[in-house]
Amino acid sequence: MFHVHRGNWWGHAPYKHGTPCSSCPPSYGGGCKDNLCYKGQDDNSYPLQEETEENNFIEPEVPRTTNPRARASRPEPPSFPAPAPTQPPAEDLQKNEMVNTQQMSQLVTCDTKLRDQCKGTTCNRYECPAGCLDATGKVVGTVYYEMQSSVCRAGLHAGVIDNDGGWMDVTRQGRKDFFIKSYKNGVQSLGKYQSANSFTVSRVTVKAITCETTVAQLCPYERPVKHCPRLYCPRNCVEENPHISRVIGTRIYSDKSSICRAAVHAGVIRNDVGGYIDVMPVDKRKHYIASYQNGISSESLQNPPGGKAFRVFAVI
Repeated sequence: MFHVHRGNWWGHAPYKHGTPCSSCPPSYGGGCKDNLCYKGQDDNSYPLQEETEENNFIEPEVPRTTNPRARASRPEPPSFPAPAPTQPPAEDLQKNEMVNTQQMSQLVTCDTKLRDQCKGTTCNRYECPAGCLDATGKVVGTVYYEMQSSVCRAGLHAGVIDNDGGWMDVTRQGRKDFFIKSYKNGVQSLGKYQSANSFTVSRVTVKAITCETTVAQLCPYERPVKHCPRLYCPRNCVEENPHISRVIGTRIYSDKSSICRAAVHAGVIRNDVGGYIDVMPVDKRKHYIASYQNGISSESLQNPPGGKAFRVFAVI
């Protein structure tokens, strides 16, 4: 088994002597030369895997499994080429295990403007870093903020987060005729006497639910879109009665589904651990697809007469 230690590559500074071959990190490719980690391509090296920058938008991710042998960064044995990440080992296919780390919350910087970040209906929950009080991003307005405002500094101004950062919800509010300046919570906002699109910010509430709780009961889809609380699921929801705590659909679920069992089915949380999740209510679908994942069989449903749908996301 390889142990990942970054650095000590040929061509990287500072260069340190004496790294044994057993410490050469496979996630950066490379091999061994004169008992030192070697980044070049030779018979004992692997193709370099380029790291991609994390995307802040809600897009489909390639399903990942909990088995490390399914990851391209840890080929086993070393002499074999790394398997493609879209082709997990057969034993995982038999288990139908799936891990989904896709998040609804978008990680932003202190200077990120909502106008530049918010594209589509998925921009409603943001994670801000610490230290935004000393940043330079401007804030326009009070209570109602202009779209060119820094998302996180607007949250500071409104008092929904503090200088330690944290999560907050954003709601678009349409056009406002003017924006009022004020000094609040250490942030000076600007005034603007010109019509522009606006948004408001609010705290992310947290609610513990049971294995039977549904989105239809808690926060069904409606217009204008409202925010669901961040939810905490208990452990062992797989063992619940599937006729009472139903799961209808795959990836997109009927809002009559058990939220927590749908989260386990989607791979967002583990059954033996439980944990925090985010849910996004969406409009109803004409059909829901059945599947077996993570020990839960979901149901199919065609042309439901009523009800809406939802997606479930990881909290990391």
